[in-house]
Amino acid sequence: MDPEHLDHFRERLETQRRELQDNAETAHESTQTVALDQARVGRLSRMDALQGQAMAVEAQRRRTLWLRRIEAALRRIEAGEYGWCTHCEEAILPARLETDPAVTLCIACAERQETR
Repeated sequence: MDPEHLDHFRERLETQRRELQDNAETAHESTQTVALDQARVGRLSRMDALQGQAMAVEAQRRRTLWLRRIEAALRRIEAGEYGWCTHCEEAILPARLETDPAVTLCIACAERQETR
């Protein structure tokens, strides 16, 4: 992959990383333990709060996974291994990387993996 494309994907990955990190900082409060003070909060409101907390925890888990994928892609760029399928070692099409710059598999390997 030429240096211009690598710079483009590095910039996209770094932007995504910053957005996820900013999002994680603002969402931190949503994952805090829900108070069980029944006199202050009704049962249904508490159930809603617990559901909201569970959704925030799941969103945080997904953000963490995305950050790991992004960090791995940035390491592959630095190592000169970016844009190559980690399974078959064939080039990943730039259009596929444009859709998800952290992708690690070419289309053929991804399809084989999905059918397992």
